[in-house]
Amino acid sequence: MNIPDGFPDGFPDGSSDVDATGTTDATGGAVAADDSGSLPGPLVGPAWLATRLAAGGPVVLDASVGAHRAAARRIPGARRFDIDGVMSDATVPLPHTMPGAHRFTEEMRALGVDGTDTVVVYDAAGVYSSARAWWMLRAMGFDRVAVLDGGLPAWTAAGLPVDEAEEGIAPGGAGRTGDFTARPREGMLVGSGAVAAALADPGSAVLDARSRERFAGTVAEPRPGLRRGHMPGALNLPFGEIQRDGRMLPAPELRAVFGALLGEREQEQEREQGQVRKREQERLVVSCGSGVTACVLALGAELAGYTEVSVYDGSWSEWGRPSELPVVTGP
Repeated sequence: MNIPDGFPDGFPDGSSDVDATGTTDATGGAVAADDSGSLPGPLVGPAWLATRLAAGGPVVLDASVGAHRAAARRIPGARRFDIDGVMSDATVPLPHTMPGAHRFTEEMRALGVDGTDTVVVYDAAGVYSSARAWWMLRAMGFDRVAVLDGGLPAWTAAGLPVDEAEEGIAPGGAGRTGDFTARPREGMLVGSGAVAAALADPGSAVLDARSRERFAGTVAEPRPGLRRGHMPGALNLPFGEIQRDGRMLPAPELRAVFGALLGEREQEQEREQGQVRKREQERLVVSCGSGVTACVLALGAELAGYTEVSVYDGSWSEWGRPSELPVVTGP
């Protein structure tokens, strides 16, 4: 995959007219008032969002990063969830690190988000950094959030309106301060110590969302100063392989992808341990270049039925630095 400027983790382009369940996206009819805030799951389609916006529905956040961050086009009323800016912790030397609860609360309130709101996040690449925003909100105790499947490309492909302004997307735009309060959940974002423990745990698996070339160490890392290769024992699942035309694969296909990756490893463990364990009971730790596309894997894992998932916040930007943390090359 050729990686466009500003996207060191890579991203897939494209859009389609399938909704979050993998079926044809309907045009959408009238929405009952008491239905405008309910979510069908972690993904919603363009028609679902459009009809509910017409009914005064969800808060929409644009979580685009890199080359798309300054784009002028947006879904009408969208507010900027700035992962390249205030929504990352600038006090640490790693990109895209989760800010503390107090700072996150302040920034979400500045966006005019209330604790009772329903939020839909999207990005201009498809499903890329929007998954990171979804995971961050959930890690901060907020569950009324979903990802727009296919992002802005799917929205525009459906013929839905966009706003354009030379200034780009306003940081806030709500005109008021919200009452959002962050309530961090333990274990959704983890550090290198937890990753090392997972690598040594037969009941856990560490998945790396980077490209196969980066995982194998056959190409240089896009961020300077990082070692080539991967964590010993990690499994490679490039995030684009759980998407099609910029959207997430349907749940049965996701289960097949995760199952094929984990199946041989699990069967060997089960033979050794003399027991059978449901695949979805395995704990997954997901990683990538800077904690962004790891969240695409987290989204896919949830859709596939996995319930114990953690994101390595520092990802390869931390592990790949010159240090005592082990690195190997090859497939």
